[in-house]
Amino acid sequence: MSNIQRNLLLRTYIILIFSLLSLCLSFGYVPHAFSDVSTGRFSSLPIPRFISLKTEPVYMRRGPGIRYPILWVYQKRGLPLEIIEEFNTWRKVRDPNGSEGWIHQSMLSGKRSGIITNDLTELYKGLNSSSEVLAKIEKNVVLSIISCPQKIDFCNVKLSNLKGWIKKNNLWGIYSDELID
Repeated sequence: MSNIQRNLLLRTYIILIFSLLSLCLSFGYVPHAFSDVSTGRFSSLPIPRFISLKTEPVYMRRGPGIRYPILWVYQKRGLPLEIIEEFNTWRKVRDPNGSEGWIHQSMLSGKRSGIITNDLTELYKGLNSSSEVLAKIEKNVVLSIISCPQKIDFCNVKLSNLKGWIKKNNLWGIYSDELID
């Protein structure tokens, strides 16, 4: 093999190695859907997190844009949703039934709400189960979450003009270790 062929072969290997290295490094910039990022790339807010619907109707789409088909039409203002991904001004969400799709951020609110997961859930006057029962709430009723203090398993909630305390494990819309002040 001549010196010219060796130099050409060496240059080819160097270019190939540099190209492969560049390709591998570029995977470090793939959107967070492929990694365990805990902060939204576009909002700088935690992911996942719970939010609620700001208005009605709200369209859930197959992808992040109006050109994608509508999967669901939500008619319940205040319905809690879980943001699981972000893309520009679109949020991939999960609803209480487990359906996933994309909703524009303008349709979402940071106000916290929960949905009752067990039929005839007791609403207590105080923050323990020995308190007076104010009401028994049916499954799938949406209510506002006022607070969920640290070190107790109850959340202070509001349903119409009724305020009280509900065990955290009867609500979808809050994480078991989450605090709301």
